[in-house]
Amino acid sequence: MRYFTEDHEWVDVDGDVGTVGITDYAQGQLGDIVFVDVPEEGKEVSKGDEAAVVESVKAASDVYSPVSGTVIEGNADLADNPGLVNEDADGEGWFFKLTLSDPDELSDLMDEAKYEAFVAKL
Repeated sequence: MRYFTEDHEWVDVDGDVGTVGITDYAQGQLGDIVFVDVPEEGKEVSKGDEAAVVESVKAASDVYSPVSGTVIEGNADLADNPGLVNEDADGEGWFFKLTLSDPDELSDLMDEAKYEAFVAKL
C-alpha cells in the first residue's frame, strides 16, 4: 500500500519495510533534478525529519521521512543518475528504504485518492 504526505513524499509499505520517494507532482515542481543526497544505511529517522536532499536547476529541497525507522538502503543509482527522479518518481526514482519503527504512524498519512484530491486544490 502507498501512503502520501502533504510535503509530496510517498512511502510504499511491504511488511515492516517502507520505500520512500517524492511524488510525480513534486518532481514536476522542482524541474530538472541534478543532484540527490540519500541517507546512509543505519541512520535513524523520525517522522518529519529531513532525510534526503534533492537539488534541481531551480532549487534545493529537503525530503522528509513520512515515517520513523532505520534506513536499510539508499538508492545508489541516484548518485550517477539523479534524473531518474524526473523519469520515474513513482518507481525507480525512489530515495531510500527503511524498517518502520511505528507502523501506527501510517494512519496519519493520505491514501492515493486523498492525495489526488489534495493536489487538485493546489
